[in-house]
Amino acid sequence: MPTFGYVLVALAQVLLVAAAAPLASGFSRMLRAKMHTRHGPGVLQDYRDLFKLLRRQDVRPPASGFVFRLMPIVMPATLLVVAMGTPILTRATPIAALGDLITTVYLFALARFFFALSGLDSGSSFAGIGASRELTLGVLVEPAMLLALFVAALLAGSTNLGDIGSAIVDGRTGSIAATVFALIAFGFACYVELGKLPYDMAEAEQELQEGPLTEYAGPSLALVKWSLALKQLVVVVWFVGTFLPFGAAPEPTFSGLAIGFLAVAIKVALIYGLVGIVENAVARARFRLTSRHTWLGVGVASLAFVFYLAGL
Repeated sequence: MPTFGYVLVALAQVLLVAAAAPLASGFSRMLRAKMHTRHGPGVLQDYRDLFKLLRRQDVRPPASGFVFRLMPIVMPATLLVVAMGTPILTRATPIAALGDLITTVYLFALARFFFALSGLDSGSSFAGIGASRELTLGVLVEPAMLLALFVAALLAGSTNLGDIGSAIVDGRTGSIAATVFALIAFGFACYVELGKLPYDMAEAEQELQEGPLTEYAGPSLALVKWSLALKQLVVVVWFVGTFLPFGAAPEPTFSGLAIGFLAVAIKVALIYGLVGIVENAVARARFRLTSRHTWLGVGVASLAFVFYLAGL
């Protein structure tokens, strides 16, 4: 059972990630605009967009069903549960039952499932194409993500994300090459999950990736847009908390949590900056060619498994 201190840490992580998600998304948009030598939106523009949508009428298509109405609630709730179990501020998982890698992967799959199913349930053919695209992307990316995580779990001797991170920090994995290749494969899978170029531009409603959002409006659209920004931030802190937990608090003390917050803020900002550089250095790839890229992630994860078996 989690102690009272770790329960408070879990709640603090949920509030922190929920509040910072639009800020991180706005920072990413501002960085891309600066790299294009454009003025672009401000860092707080996503907050303004969300508040504007919350004041508008919530309109639903007549053909939509209960999944369409339920998705704006299920998706953010699922991602907040993931944030509660991810080791963000502390090295240990605040709630061990939620910090298992299998639980985390399936919670992400649940959010993807409802996001795609809502497009089919809307009755719009365009939204249905976007739903098919989302599910295809999941099939292509999740094998590399799962294999990389399982290699890290084998190296650490535990499927708990906090234990994996602690093993990497303490150098107890016993195989440097396998750890590095698992990190690279998981980082690549996380990049694809962010919905950045060359695979997609996640904030463009005209793109098929956000086809499921075609029929949403008002507060429902605000919740889903916040959920997409939340997903991007949760994916980044998931990567940081599992493979780069340096600076996280060993114990939930005030000073340790303050240092952990500062460390994770710096790492997240650096990763968003690196993602922005990569995104602006590549051109968009055709979606049907995505499988030619994602096999690289599976290949690197497979190499990590081979190095684990070889003890390298």
